[in-house]
Amino acid sequence: MKLGIVGLPNVGKSTLFNALTNAGAEAANYPFCTIEPNVGVVTVPDKRLDVLAEMYHPEKYTPAVIEFVDIAGLVKGASNGEGLGNKFLSHIREVDAIVHVIRCFQDDNIIHVDGCIDPMRDLETINLELIFSDIEMVERRIDRTVKAARADKKLEAEIDVYKKILAALQDGKCARTVELTPDEEACLYDTPLLTRKPVIYVANVSEDEAGAEPLDNPAYCKLKAYAAEENSGILPICAGIEAEIAELDAEEKAVFLQDLGIEESGLDRLIRASYALLGLISFLTAGPQEVRAWTIKKGTKAPGAAGKIHSDFERGFIRAEIVAFEDLQRLGSITAAKDAGLYRSEGKEYVMQDGDVTLFRFNV
Repeated sequence: MKLGIVGLPNVGKSTLFNALTNAGAEAANYPFCTIEPNVGVVTVPDKRLDVLAEMYHPEKYTPAVIEFVDIAGLVKGASNGEGLGNKFLSHIREVDAIVHVIRCFQDDNIIHVDGCIDPMRDLETINLELIFSDIEMVERRIDRTVKAARADKKLEAEIDVYKKILAALQDGKCARTVELTPDEEACLYDTPLLTRKPVIYVANVSEDEAGAEPLDNPAYCKLKAYAAEENSGILPICAGIEAEIAELDAEEKAVFLQDLGIEESGLDRLIRASYALLGLISFLTAGPQEVRAWTIKKGTKAPGAAGKIHSDFERGFIRAEIVAFEDLQRLGSITAAKDAGLYRSEGKEYVMQDGDVTLFRFNV
């Protein structure tokens, strides 16, 4: 999973990226500090793997990972090439989802590219540039598909979908707000619309607001209402606090979070929100060689999950031998799970569940 961290210059993007990845991206107080995107890979915390490691004492311990990409700050006119706009837009097309950082705190020592703090204006600035870019792409697709439809009438349905998307974009709405049927969605499969990508809005709040949802912050409340309207995620995070947390070891981190009254770090909350937004779950494999978490889409059937490990597993799939993690933890071993009738064999139509501890049988 690749998440692109975007936002106007100086809203806390690179500070948040550094905190999430410990990658040391430059975070300075001037626009366009980030030119080429910084990339960091973060492991997904999963206590279930710790339990399995205690059971099996494996040679390898492999959690799932998320790739964060810190993309250059955007300004008005980016869709026409202003600032680093063209680079920004090309980088954002490559990510699975967008983490849109919006500054919701006052600090006279940190320059704002537009001179003052206005989170809804900042959000609109970026959304409009993405919309303008999508309009250009959709108009090109319509022109191309209209010509192709002269020889293939089936393409007329595709043109209707593009026109539906274009109408929303021209009305200033993001493409993700347009409801489409599965068949209509399929028409957009190879059209990388920026405003169709799932979004989590990160409200970068002050240190005083880091411990709880800042419902007395009007800017945050406006962002929350906007996110709800378009079914996007929203998280209040203090990037400065996260940067401090990133410098601590596990024991110090736990004490620090407790002192602040925070149950979990912003990274952990962002990962959970990302999984939920993208409809992702993890199944687990365990043995003396390795315990590992594998990320799949919710609704994936057993052969598709097997293919995540190796294409041969999917091609020669016979069955999946599965025990729910909760049952395995409670009973303490696969043998005990078998004795209790909780270790089962599933076929090609089985839909994988989060936390399934799985052994695939295959033959090629």
